[in-house]
Amino acid sequence: MSQPRVSDTWERGSPYEQYIGRWSRRMAPVFLSWLAAPANGRWLDVGCGTGALSAAIVDHCSPARVVGVEPSEGFLKLAAASLGGRAELVRGSADALPVAGATIDHVVSGLVLNFVPNLPAALAEMARVAVPDGTIAAYVWDYADRMELIRHFWDAAVLLDPSARALHEGVRFPLCRPQALQAAFDGAGLVGTQIEALEVATDFADFDDYWSPFLGGQGPAPAYLMSLADDRRAQLREVLRARLPTSESGGIALVARAWAVRARRPGHRADA
Repeated sequence: MSQPRVSDTWERGSPYEQYIGRWSRRMAPVFLSWLAAPANGRWLDVGCGTGALSAAIVDHCSPARVVGVEPSEGFLKLAAASLGGRAELVRGSADALPVAGATIDHVVSGLVLNFVPNLPAALAEMARVAVPDGTIAAYVWDYADRMELIRHFWDAAVLLDPSARALHEGVRFPLCRPQALQAAFDGAGLVGTQIEALEVATDFADFDDYWSPFLGGQGPAPAYLMSLADDRRAQLREVLRARLPTSESGGIALVARAWAVRARRPGHRADA
């Protein structure tokens, strides 16, 4: 079977929110709790998307300033609507941040780095805008194992079409493993790198609650699904339905794990 084209482009906020955004919003406070940053810090959210992490920073970290940078106009519009002016939102890319150097205490990125085309350039930019000894931190889904809602999808897809394995995020994005995150941050010249596994529950009321977000066609798995002919899509649906752990009431309880990483820009603050 010829391999269908899969798009990683995230442009429309609504399909993203239905598919992954609701779980992103659960993970963001867990990540911030792990960081345990002091109040009154200046924050930069790289690839802020629909605003999940920026909103959690405002709600939980008592920041002095929050800036969100995002390349997608569609995501920025949704972020602006949800944040209501509580953060500064700017269109820009991770490898050319529109922020002055050495002005940010905490540079963070949620569920983005594996999609960045030039990761070394992005990490260099994150280090550039951080103050000396400032925090640089991120988290990515554990696609290879316990990002279960996506892993179950690809496991079923590969049963029907072995060539689909090459499209699995766990295969395509090696950064979703802790060793790769460690190597990337150490290779960027950052210091004190730490890695942690963070988990949230992803509970679905029934199979349709699980399945419907994949029909949005945005992101690797949904794009693959919508590239299939109707009969192949229906076949995959039934294989998935049979394989998912479903309770007697019809609910589906899964887990989403992310690998979190944090490090520091070398140097010391002038006022330290």
